[in-house]
Amino acid sequence: MADDVTGPAAPVSRGRGRRPADEVRADVLRTVGELLLTEGMAPFTFERAARASGVSKTTLYKWWPSKGALALDGYFHAVENTLAFPDTGDVRADLLTQLHAFARLMTRTPGGRVLTELIGASQTDADLADAYRRLYSGHRRRLAGERLRRAQEVGQIRAGVDVQVLVDQLWGAVYHRLLIPDEPVTEDFVTALVHNLLDGVRGGPASAG
Repeated sequence: MADDVTGPAAPVSRGRGRRPADEVRADVLRTVGELLLTEGMAPFTFERAARASGVSKTTLYKWWPSKGALALDGYFHAVENTLAFPDTGDVRADLLTQLHAFARLMTRTPGGRVLTELIGASQTDADLADAYRRLYSGHRRRLAGERLRRAQEVGQIRAGVDVQVLVDQLWGAVYHRLLIPDEPVTEDFVTALVHNLLDGVRGGPASAG
């Protein structure tokens, strides 16, 4: 098996010189992401990742302390562009775009099951829990908060609103349905989340009887 100093197992035109560590790492993450989104988490192992990427298990263990940490890192890189936060100047449209993309990923690809399995595994894997907060949830909360604060600055969200609470209300509701599947995550559900939040749910004053 080739490792990080000899490149992929298949012959490459550049020869057998040493490859930069950043390039090797990027190849591993791309390969792991593809494996997870096509096969899911069940068959994923360090051995599977090593065979597919042409990188030695020793190198993988050096960079990632557990199978879960490697899987999460690969998953994050695979979905990063899909789950980007657009900024068209219309926060309603941008929230709908991002949340619909998130819902589709979670319900129509193996990525949804992969992420829920990683969340479950993180309850007993301290390395994975740390990686989840650092690489995924913390990063995504920051991006969402930045987008909502920009909307706040231009008056699309009321001043004084805690945007991190808005993040929990929107994405937290989706995670709730994913992890406790009493009700499905549908396009209509996601649309209603955004409209209810931005329009408010309090009715007008009752008419006099």
